[in-house]
Amino acid sequence: MGHSSSASAYKATLRGLSTQSAAPFSSYTEHTSQAVATRVNLTNLDLDTLRTLVTAQDLGGFAQAADRLGRTPSAISLQMKRLQDELGTSIFRKSGRGLSLTEAGQTALSYARRILALNDELLDTLHGASLAGLIRIGCPQDFAPILPGVLSQFSTLYPRMQIELRVEGNATLADAIEKSEIDIALLIGQEDRSTAQNIGDLDLIWIASENFASPADEPLPLSALGPQCAFRKLMLQQLDEIERPYRIAATSPSLNGLWAAVLGGLGVTARTVLALPGTLIHGESLFGLPSLGRLPITLHHSPAASDAATSRMGNLLTESLSLHLQIEKKRRRRLRIVREA
Repeated sequence: MGHSSSASAYKATLRGLSTQSAAPFSSYTEHTSQAVATRVNLTNLDLDTLRTLVTAQDLGGFAQAADRLGRTPSAISLQMKRLQDELGTSIFRKSGRGLSLTEAGQTALSYARRILALNDELLDTLHGASLAGLIRIGCPQDFAPILPGVLSQFSTLYPRMQIELRVEGNATLADAIEKSEIDIALLIGQEDRSTAQNIGDLDLIWIASENFASPADEPLPLSALGPQCAFRKLMLQQLDEIERPYRIAATSPSLNGLWAAVLGGLGVTARTVLALPGTLIHGESLFGLPSLGRLPITLHHSPAASDAATSRMGNLLTESLSLHLQIEKKRRRRLRIVREA
């Protein structure tokens, strides 16, 4: 009788424990199911849309992105509206006649660059490791500072590719592209060539040494590269338009030679902030000189080169240049060594 009572009590205890533990377990499984459902419902952002966002920002607008990507501006606008809806927040705001990124938009842009970089790196790593051959690249001396990083990234992605590099004048390299002597070139100007793809613009500035004094009643001394140089042509054209007398005080076939002449105080020159020695002064209207405007940056592919490695090299060149220009603009604002008359 006592044994039977003990057994009944033991079973009742087990039933009680089972009843007490059922509620927590049920709550856990319900919470887990909700978490899984939440993850399943996460939005998967479209890589093509993210690439459009990055392209539009790098080129300065939807119209430029449409031209680059071979779409209509309305199609680009629709993509951006869809992206904004997927993110659930405003990423653009009105800025004058155009649009600029909000703080959330800047965050989205930063993540888009990282996502695309990982996507491209994965594809390049898997496909490029076994690819062998020769790629011939051209760029002017102005873009030389971006080359070490670009070449390092490319050789990591395509370790068996041989690289031939030509650093020469823009016109010479454009001719080489048309003759299929090189595969790809990143140039300043040359926008009228049939191979040109406009990827942006460079602001032009007047440049001089700190001890240079602009003569009041004498022709303005100039330092310049050769007659075919786009910067030289534009500089002379602007001075001719305001009927400002000038003389060519120094010439050089190389950018290093030009900087030596300017640093020596022989004359002013026109160029961009790229590869600019830090001790020089510069400005858009230095000494009251006329604004020089801008020159286009163009990417050129040889008609005979249409492989993935060449395309990837083009992306690396344009991305690296865009980042370099952003850094240079920040450096210029920080230093503020411009002397305006």
